[in-house]
Amino acid sequence: MRLASLAMYASPPPLAEATAKLWDFLSEALKRAGLEEIPARLDDAVDYHQAWTRPDLLLAQTCGFPYVKHLRGKVKLVATPVYGHPGCDGPLMRSFIVVAKNSAAQSLDDLRGTRAAINQPDSNSGYNLFRAAIAPLSRSGRFFDSVIETGGHRNSIAAIAAGKADVAAIDCITYGNVLRFDPKNLGGVRILTQTVSGPGLPLITRGDASDADVDVMRQALRVAIAQPSLEPVRNALCLKDFAVLSDADYEPLAELERQAQRVGYPVIA
Repeated sequence: MRLASLAMYASPPPLAEATAKLWDFLSEALKRAGLEEIPARLDDAVDYHQAWTRPDLLLAQTCGFPYVKHLRGKVKLVATPVYGHPGCDGPLMRSFIVVAKNSAAQSLDDLRGTRAAINQPDSNSGYNLFRAAIAPLSRSGRFFDSVIETGGHRNSIAAIAAGKADVAAIDCITYGNVLRFDPKNLGGVRILTQTVSGPGLPLITRGDASDADVDVMRQALRVAIAQPSLEPVRNALCLKDFAVLSDADYEPLAELERQAQRVGYPVIA
């Protein structure tokens, strides 16, 4: 069986359940279309970073920044989900820069010398977009007093609420999901501002997949969006559509990094 892994937005439980039901539909649609070695279930044991470059990959979701940094030429773009959360604009999404609810900060410049939390350095929403917002304000390559890596957006929110960090960039999809399904975890933070937008998290397949196989997957996704019985699933995921974007559509994410480098702010510091 080939590998199918859709782990980027798989918690809290309502999202995992909806994602599994979406895959139930897609796997049957792909089998009917003649694709072989279609797994009946999503693989939740393989780390998503490893899934992206597996030679047996059928379908996974990656982040736009790892795509432009490391995955170009190694994978093929299938489609980009269109979510309905505030902060999303078609297949584009942005991050909300959040601070403690009682923070006195009124602008990004007020955060100079504070403690930042990042989810991980290869994240578009928690790092690349965040760096692009801070870079013009940096001085000699620095802006924050300290930076901690939390491993995830929800962990970054928790770090601010616990007083371990002062600011983080949270992607609008994660923020929207927490607001809907776990709102108490946002009680200790507020949105200060938002970043620029960029293309969202694409669904990918292995680099040697045929164009015909990619077309079959795209057709299955289109059918899933139109299928009446999947309306509860789409509502749970806040999923509105799938857009087909090109490699060039993701290039602006790489340009954001180059812009930060040009002003002497290559890393969040």
